[in-house]
Amino acid sequence: MLNNIGLPGLLLIAVVVLVLFGRGKISSLMGEVGKGITAFKKGVSDGSKEIDDEQAESARDVTPSETEKDKV
Repeated sequence: MLNNIGLPGLLLIAVVVLVLFGRGKISSLMGEVGKGITAFKKGVSDGSKEIDDEQAESARDVTPSETEKDKV
């Protein structure tokens, strides 16, 4: 069904949405969508950074220190 929509159909839908909601409402909605995308990207970045930090912590140097060598 969606394969049959073409460019004229999309333009018609865009015009109808613009008439129904108005320019201001669509503008504010797109602003909120942009903020949501930015927050999502920040969350993904923070999550991957947290995972990298955990992996770096688990891969820390386990060589015994000088005082531990003396104890053995």
